Amino acid sequence: MIIGTAGHIDHGKTALVRALTGVDTDRLKEEKARGISIALGFAYLPAPDGGVLGFVDVPGHERFVHTMVAGATGIDVVLLVVAADDGVMPQTREHLAIVDLIGIRHGVVALTKADLVTAERRAEATAEIAEALAPTGLAGLPVVPVSSVTGEGIDDLRARLFAVARDFGRRADAGAFRLAVDRSFTLAGTGTVVTGTVLSGRVAVGDRVTVSPTGLAARVRSIHAQNRPAEAGRAGDRCALALTGEAITKDAIHRGDVVLDPALHAPADRIDARLRLLPSETRAVSQWLPVRLHHAATEVGARIVLLDDAPLSPGREGRVQLVLERPIAAAAGDRFVLRDVSASRTLGGGRFLDLRAPARKRRTPERLAQLDALALPSPAAALAALVGRAPWLVDLTAFGRDHALSADERDRLAADLDLVRIADRDREIGLAPDTAAALTRSLGAILDGFHADNPDLPGLGLERLRMQVEPRLPAPAFRALLQGLARAGVVALDGAWVRRPGHVVRLSEAEERLWQRIAPQLAGAERFRPPRVRDLAGLLAVPEPDVRRVLKLSARSARVDEVAHDHYFLRETVVEMVAIAADVAATSPDGTFTAAQLRDRLDNGRKVAIQILEFLDRHGVTLRRGDLRRMNRHRLDLFGSGARTTDVLSPGRITSDPGETEPGRESSPVGRPDFKSGRGREPVSGGFDSHSLPPSIRSRSVP
Repeated sequence: MIIGTAGHIDHGKTALVRALTGVDTDRLKEEKARGISIALGFAYLPAPDGGVLGFVDVPGHERFVHTMVAGATGIDVVLLVVAADDGVMPQTREHLAIVDLIGIRHGVVALTKADLVTAERRAEATAEIAEALAPTGLAGLPVVPVSSVTGEGIDDLRARLFAVARDFGRRADAGAFRLAVDRSFTLAGTGTVVTGTVLSGRVAVGDRVTVSPTGLAARVRSIHAQNRPAEAGRAGDRCALALTGEAITKDAIHRGDVVLDPALHAPADRIDARLRLLPSETRAVSQWLPVRLHHAATEVGARIVLLDDAPLSPGREGRVQLVLERPIAAAAGDRFVLRDVSASRTLGGGRFLDLRAPARKRRTPERLAQLDALALPSPAAALAALVGRAPWLVDLTAFGRDHALSADERDRLAADLDLVRIADRDREIGLAPDTAAALTRSLGAILDGFHADNPDLPGLGLERLRMQVEPRLPAPAFRALLQGLARAGVVALDGAWVRRPGHVVRLSEAEERLWQRIAPQLAGAERFRPPRVRDLAGLLAVPEPDVRRVLKLSARSARVDEVAHDHYFLRETVVEMVAIAADVAATSPDGTFTAAQLRDRLDNGRKVAIQILEFLDRHGVTLRRGDLRRMNRHRLDLFGSGARTTDVLSPGRITSDPGETEPGRESSPVGRPDFKSGRGREPVSGGFDSHSLPPSIRSRSVP
């Protein structure tokens, strides 16, 4: 358990800690000379039950309140120190307000210098303390008269602290690991060491961590927890971590940084929060008010944006957005304190709600309803409320990260709520079961209506369908959902098109008769070099536009593929050519082949062979580098049926299958290639064409 001192300057905080623990927490030469605390001091006291109480001694001078706030973060119990001769003083009240704002609800009051006053003065000071505590969450704390000089009351105070520790228990180490850094230094033989309080989770020797917000990667070389060598540290411990890494030095890590699980690294510079303004303030908060934000051990400039209609008056609480001068590492639910820019007084404080606050539309009814959900006291309650209101979905990956949840905790929350989870490579979206069922019904109704109105079209474009369905999923999640529905037989995916499984493009009687005349011309011995649209029109004595229309409609039903402009091949011929190309590649020691080799096997001339290979390049079936190509084994069955079925959509996890090939002609949701402009003719990402963009850029999807 961590105990933090609080109180006015020269009320005996450091002397009291020395009397309790035997440790002088004033370690700096200047502190010794001036007789006041300037920096945070630390001491430890073994408890009878085998545990260790850690003490954080904070400065009492008004100039060092920012240091006091850094020390108060992460403490479990406050030791409020009030001198019997002075009574409650300005910094006593400010420290008490800060402790109340950061949510400390356990503690003891030490009435120091009791040997210097009469019994009547002790009673007066005790009454003053009770009055100061009354409006806070610390009302009713016991007051223990003590003297660090005579030793009066020290044993009683120590016993009371042990009792509080027993009642408080050990803080649960749930959540992902976070440690707020308050010191960084170099230790001979050890290297770079950081100290701080573990805010959540646990860390072990050898763990990989990240220093946020800078993003420096590090490994934990050794640990001291509660001033003892340890193999692990956990929430509530004062820890010293010896870190090693390429860029890890004492000057690279600063007070206010957070050492954390790499999955949590996502600094925030615009945060929605609930703010309580202290009753001692004389004016309401104005829009865009500059303040100093204190969170954990960091201090940063910020501006306040009011989100409620009414002004935030002294003693009131409201929703605000905090726009920071620079990003910080934080978690939703963390406490914060605001002080004025002159560092002369504390204005108020509260709790972070959303680390990804929007810059626009931040006061809409939908957004304010989301903030009401996020203001609920636990992540479980917040998640349950969020999936039940617009936009009716939650990014579970971001929710878990921003609430500092471990992966197991996030999965358990989703399972407890029976959420339908749609997983893509980078994130997972959660929907309530009723929402997922309504989405599926809506999607099916849209497709049914489209097919009824457009029987000659193969289906609805993926992006157009996404924009019509509510809730509107991010593009990667929507594709993963469609793949799950396709495996369940609810929809069929035909490249860029989405359709009902039973829908096929139907030709009119006249068009069907013309198709029956065209098909034989594309088959037989000439199937690898079929006539073009103009040639077919001449052979059949049919207007060229009619031939082109029938072939385009036939392409939509996968009877043919437009390999080049106005040059159509039967689908079975395309499948055969893919098999031949794979056979040619298999005969090569390194799996590569040239256009000439394919031309010789197909016996169709270099120009047509090049057109066929460019067609296969566009669909990612072949991968090109210079004049060489190799086969992409993941897309060899792109032009086959590839039908799959699985369980119907239900609570659980739906994932996209990176190796799954979808039936149809199009490999890209942007539509068919434009052969004249070249649009859509670039090789599919994943190829090794030297002219193509890297896969990490080409494959990025934007919601």
